[in-house]
Amino acid sequence: MTQTLAPPLTAKMAGVVQRMARARQAPYHTLTPAQARAAYEKGAGVLEVPKPQLGRVEDFAIPARDGHPLPARLYAPSRAVLPVLLFFHGGGFTVGSIATHDTLCRVLSEKSGCAVVSVDYRLAPEYKFPTASNDAWDVVQFVVQRAAELGLDGSRLALGGDSAGGTLAAVCAILARDAGLPVALQVLFYPGTAPHQDTASHRRLAKGPLLDEQLITWFFAQYLHSSAEREDWRFAPLNAEDVEGVAPAWIGLAECDPVVDEGIAYADKLRAARVPVDLEIYRGVIHEFVKMGRAIPEALQAQAHAARALKEALQP
Repeated sequence: MTQTLAPPLTAKMAGVVQRMARARQAPYHTLTPAQARAAYEKGAGVLEVPKPQLGRVEDFAIPARDGHPLPARLYAPSRAVLPVLLFFHGGGFTVGSIATHDTLCRVLSEKSGCAVVSVDYRLAPEYKFPTASNDAWDVVQFVVQRAAELGLDGSRLALGGDSAGGTLAAVCAILARDAGLPVALQVLFYPGTAPHQDTASHRRLAKGPLLDEQLITWFFAQYLHSSAEREDWRFAPLNAEDVEGVAPAWIGLAECDPVVDEGIAYADKLRAARVPVDLEIYRGVIHEFVKMGRAIPEALQAQAHAARALKEALQP
């Protein structure tokens, strides 16, 4: 059987990958979770655009169902009562934070004119499945119920995230449908949706760059108690029995990314259930590219496309 070649990187993307290789950072899967978090935090802003200054940036806490306070940060271009995007950061359920995605959330708020609430759901391995999805859903309910106190319009709500955060947003969109909570849009940057790493893109890109099979396996080993949990739709939304009636979706994928095929499969699943989907595949770029706006023009395009989708879905 012939091995399908990985698609070529753009020249600028290849340059970034070469600089990463020259930096000789220890692979995350060789580190402890705490070391991996610190390394991700250290590198998170290196390729970001300058942080937009906004009229409103506030830190607060949201209680999870067990009373644990989840740190949250609200971004808004003004103090007007605005619609809101709830954003869940990526990082394989193991790394990442409000801080690592601060610039991206600021950009989405500035470009869309909406408020953004970013949240630190609890991370693995200290908190395993399904803590992250439970925390994410608790946040959704809190923001809808307390929107007026936060100065937000809870009737105009979007859910979003990148990578594992995209998984959480997709899960919450299904839970919101079941609970009768209106969601105007789900914004999914290269979400994980499948139970196993068995697609053609996982095979093509098993050695990366950046996100490779070893790292994905390591992330999921931190998060899951057992391989059986991979089949749970709260880990793999592709396994959800029914997605009819969930919020319309804007899905932005990277062509040179192991999870691109499962992102396409999820778009197909939504469309088969008559859910409106706007699918963008950015050619020649890798997982995490949306946080590389200083170096990768496709990141700026994806940010603008997502913000436009938010504006169209949320603004009156």
